[in-house]
Amino acid sequence: MTANQHERRVRLGAGAGYSGDRIEPAVELAEHGQLDFLVFECLAERTIAIAQEAKRKDPQLGYDPLLEARMRAVLPVAARNGVRIISNMGAANPHAAARKTAQIAQSLGLGGLKIAAVSGDDVLDVVLQGRFRFEESGDDVAAYRERIVSANAYLGAAPIVAALDAGADIVLTGRVADPSLFTAPLIHAFGWRMDDWTTLGQATVVGHLLECAGQITGGYFADPGYKDVPKLARLGFPIGEVTADGAVTITKVPHAGGRVNAATCKEQLIYEIHDPARYLQPDVVADFTQVEVAEEAVDRVRVTGGKGTARTDTLKVSVAYADGYIGEGQISYGGPGAVARARLALDIVRERLALTGVAASELRFDLIGVDSLYGETAADERGEPYEVRVRVAGRTATAEEALRIGNEVETLYTNGPAGGGGVTKSTREVLAVQSVLLPRDDVNPAFAFVEA
Repeated sequence: MTANQHERRVRLGAGAGYSGDRIEPAVELAEHGQLDFLVFECLAERTIAIAQEAKRKDPQLGYDPLLEARMRAVLPVAARNGVRIISNMGAANPHAAARKTAQIAQSLGLGGLKIAAVSGDDVLDVVLQGRFRFEESGDDVAAYRERIVSANAYLGAAPIVAALDAGADIVLTGRVADPSLFTAPLIHAFGWRMDDWTTLGQATVVGHLLECAGQITGGYFADPGYKDVPKLARLGFPIGEVTADGAVTITKVPHAGGRVNAATCKEQLIYEIHDPARYLQPDVVADFTQVEVAEEAVDRVRVTGGKGTARTDTLKVSVAYADGYIGEGQISYGGPGAVARARLALDIVRERLALTGVAASELRFDLIGVDSLYGETAADERGEPYEVRVRVAGRTATAEEALRIGNEVETLYTNGPAGGGGVTKSTREVLAVQSVLLPRDDVNPAFAFVEA
């Protein structure tokens, strides 16, 4: 490695921490962050199953619903500042996402951008044809065959690295392990070997710190009076400034809201980590136990010490399947005695569901609400609130049964206690997720460039 590479710093920005995240902080990073790469992490466990259903209805869909809005907002400034973009917004349809992005780039007058789609994570056919058991329940996957919606393997950094090496300005993927979205541009930039386990372990620390975007700059961390964070409404997303040994300094755009300190970094470091000594990733088994966190200056925290060992021979596959329905109904009661009337309403619905034989495997009867009707001073002489909202929810096998739960709450309008109003009711399908382990050799990641 040359002296120049040793001195080089790569700046990664986190443009999203989940599918519905704010868009302005990403634009702010592309404009003011002096970034090399902007990474949008937008896939939760169930998101890809929802995307698969959208793709089934329309083969041109199945990517993140905010893809177009994000790209229209960020592409002009990213192209102007030479910022390359990596994202799993491809969800269930990376090629369609890439084609759509190419069309958007053309419509914005941004010709010449090389846009790549990464495929290979969709392993539904392999899972349906094989003999697997779910890791969580031990159940035979074949018993769920008719209910399975999707099966997606967590790919690692390799296909993204290959696309970047081939000159991609934008790389759109489906299911990729969250940290790998960030380790890939570092491997590309610094030329790290894919079996340099120690460096890849530290790179996984970098990716894990950045993957949830605003969480490490004080969002979700904030707790008034205990952990105060300034200007949360203008929360800035994080930047990782990385050197060739993988050491990272977490920071943010100076004028953005939020805070980066040792505590925000430590909370994110242990977020969703089962075993810090063996954090299983497709690229490496990372070890966080020797990580050191040091505040360098205001909103600058240096994190080092991540290590790793050889990657496993299997990849985790997230299998989503239909698991019944949830029906819900809500109604509010206001004025003196609101709580007593709400409890009576719950008793009525509880008895009605039994009388009419609604087949629910689970039921909840809740009282919620504080000050939506009367403001902050709403309480009677006994200190009880002047308002309360009844919520009844149940889990059923069919949509028809789920609908009956909300209907029984609605009939409280004229058949329940006085003073009820503001009914809402809904039904939704439950998509459950379990995991299987698939031999790495059964997964074939690849990338391809697309045209508008």
